[in-house]
Amino acid sequence: MCLICERIEMIKKGANPYFVKELETGYVVIGDNQHFYGYTLFLYKHHEEKTELFHLDLSERAKFLEEMTIVAEAVSKAFGAEKINYELLGMGDSHLHWHLFPRVSGDIENYGNNGRGPVWWYPMEKMYSDDSRPGEEELADIKRKLLDELEKLL
Repeated sequence: MCLICERIEMIKKGANPYFVKELETGYVVIGDNQHFYGYTLFLYKHHEEKTELFHLDLSERAKFLEEMTIVAEAVSKAFGAEKINYELLGMGDSHLHWHLFPRVSGDIENYGNNGRGPVWWYPMEKMYSDDSRPGEEELADIKRKLLDELEKLL
């Protein structure tokens, strides 16, 4: 079972502390690390052989993209993003899932092009440091902020 399928099973059992909300095509979860404050994932509900957007039938793809866009808007509003970076990669975990990074000036320090550029220009060891894991209270606050914005948009 892939890591994302494991995380979804945790959601179904009520055991995933990062879970925010279930939508028609996926699950909204807060990222384990919060260097990019409000970093959120939108996990597609199914895995099977559907590992590319073009594997989804047209109506499912449209709904998945629509819901991801709603989640991105909620993330932007909840966390004061100047810009959202979107990633749908899949070489680490082929399960369809979006990474939504709310971006603000200075969030990659002086890395990249004078402090500007994509999230992957920030050192991974810093981005995924245990120092960027939210504590229980901070996680509850992040989830509440995002859920409040999602509820306004849905």
